[in-house]
Formats: sequence, structure tokens, C-alpha cells
Amino acid sequence: MKIAILHGPNLNLIGSLAAQLGKRTTLDKINRNIRRHVRNQDIQLKIEQTHKVYQAINFIQRNRNWADAIIFAPMAWARYEYAILDALRIADVKTIQILFSNGFGDVNESDSIFSDNVDATLVGEPDQIYLDALNTIIKPA
Repeated sequence: MKIAILHGPNLNLIGSLAAQLGKRTTLDKINRNIRRHVRNQDIQLKIEQTHKVYQAINFIQRNRNWADAIIFAPMAWARYEYAILDALRIADVKTIQILFSNGFGDVNESDSIFSDNVDATLVGEPDQIYLDALNTIIKPA
């Protein structure tokens, strides 16, 4: 199985936000946990973090025929980035949107333009929600 993970804008600074909340989450730790979670399974990963819309669109387009699924953390893009929404629609790949809770994000599922256009939306804390998204893809109910 091949899974593409797209981290949205400012996730490279999640460690600063986590420190304000008294936690120790960083993007490097999230990515390590993701890789550890799929270790010893027949899963290939491509992980990208960007602030730039055109890079996000390129990542989706380049991987649309490679990936069996996309995990997407849109962050601020969840409210207004219709060009990424179009790219996901055209790519027609199973997509899991993840949104953060408990002070890590301020976008609700009902606020996201992607919610009606993805296969699932999961909400939770960054340390766990990526693993939940992987489990949703790897072990569908």
C-alpha cells in the first residue's frame, strides 16, 4: 500500500504551539511516529510539508497515480483553498482529512471546505490523529 501525507502550512512550527500548551509535539516526532507505526508492514510513504499552495497541488498531482490514499492536514487552507480542493477532486484518490483539537487548531469539521469532498475527516490531537488516519486506511471498518 502507498500512502501520501500532506502537512499544511505552519505545521513545521507545531513544536512552538505545543510548548505553549505544555506538550512536546513536533513535526519531526509526528513523522517518526508515522514511520514507526507502519514499520514491518508493506506500506510505502511519501511525506511533504509546505506552506505554498502550488507545492501542495504539485504533490497531489504527482502522487495521484502512485498513492492508494492521501492523509491531508489542511490547517488554514481548510477555509479557503479551493485550488487544492480541485486538485483532490481531480486526483480521485481516497483522502482522509485530519483536523486538530485541544488548542492545536481552530478549524472545525463544519468550517472545512474539504469535509464534504473527502472520504473521512478525523479530529484529534496531532500525536494520535495521524496514526488513527493510518489505521482507517490500513484496517478499514
